[in-house]
Amino acid sequence: MTAHFKWTKAIRFVCGFAVLVAIATAASAQPPSGTVTKLVLRSTVLGEDRVVLIRTPAGYETNKRSYPVLYMTDGDVHMGHTASTIEFLTENGRMPDLIVVGVTNTDRTRDLTPVKSTDKNAAGELRFPTSGGADNFLKFFQTELIPEIEQRYRVQPYRILAGHSLGGLFAIHAMISKPGLFNSFIAVSPSLQWENGEALKRATDFLKNQKEMKVSLFVSIGNEPGAIGEDFDRFKEALSKTNIKGFEWQAERMADEDHGSVVLRSHYFGLRKVYDGWLPPRDLKSGAILGGLKGADAHFAKLTERFGYPIPTPEELINQMGYQFLFDGKPEEAIAVLKANVERYPQSANVYDSLAEAYERSGHLDLAEPLYDKARTLGQQNNDPNTAVYKANYERAHTKLKETTKKQ
Repeated sequence: MTAHFKWTKAIRFVCGFAVLVAIATAASAQPPSGTVTKLVLRSTVLGEDRVVLIRTPAGYETNKRSYPVLYMTDGDVHMGHTASTIEFLTENGRMPDLIVVGVTNTDRTRDLTPVKSTDKNAAGELRFPTSGGADNFLKFFQTELIPEIEQRYRVQPYRILAGHSLGGLFAIHAMISKPGLFNSFIAVSPSLQWENGEALKRATDFLKNQKEMKVSLFVSIGNEPGAIGEDFDRFKEALSKTNIKGFEWQAERMADEDHGSVVLRSHYFGLRKVYDGWLPPRDLKSGAILGGLKGADAHFAKLTERFGYPIPTPEELINQMGYQFLFDGKPEEAIAVLKANVERYPQSANVYDSLAEAYERSGHLDLAEPLYDKARTLGQQNNDPNTAVYKANYERAHTKLKETTKKQ
């Protein structure tokens, strides 16, 4: 996209580091957000209707990309901040965009607890009479929810499960009860103290017996004294004793958060853990990606092997590389990289707009003008939010080219 409009690229030098940053002009808008829709799913397993919120990434309706999926308990509570966190990390190149599936509650205690509680009140009655249905809820995920999502949406074969409190307990229960159903887990303030630490004991035994498990786990807790904090420490100790091939874990106590507030930061750091190493390595002085486009391709080939599905070098990253060459005064290198982006992402309006700017800056307005036109046309076809920018660029270049031709 041209440096005169909308999201512009520039080189900023900070403490010796050269980094590409997106600078919004006064007239620009924020990057588009994803779309959240509601699905009512009739569950035979649970014998009831379940309301599911589904967040698709910006541009999902017009592109052909497939996305990993984050499944989340307490979906209505955490959809907003989690979607914003994903958008923020995606915009900063720290992870790929995700489809988010948030399951809302009917009987939360029933669905998220692995075993029935024997806890009673003063009258001798069970405090949680419906508890202990986590296996059935997991069956709902495995046999109904996940197949429905994978039939309706373009997804990659990579699933993340996130849960808070009893949902965190459910996430750990899923990890040890159904290996392979999910690839990564984010368990926030997990209620491992449930029924005298029953799940903690099973998790400890499970970890002792595993030799290989290609899973990442992020578990966290706030400033939470008592049994929940004590069992978190015991779980962290069990994790520290593991030597499981392929298992990546991180356990964090966030002392300045409480049981409620800990979720937002935990989802941020949890996703950072899942996608640790997503950014390709850069030169510390120039900020350029080591090895150029070939280096970036090699990096994402390794990520492909790690995550188990094809991960091409992102369009946005290649675009950044092209603009870095352009602002470094290397138009030929910029044009070569941006041409590669056109070849790889021919349905994107922005790749044509960027290549057009490179040609224009190098004095080849005759080559730039038809590319601006292509960007304008594709933008209209794809309902691209930047279509007005592409149109303005084309009209400016077209007018300028006519004036130049007349003078000649």
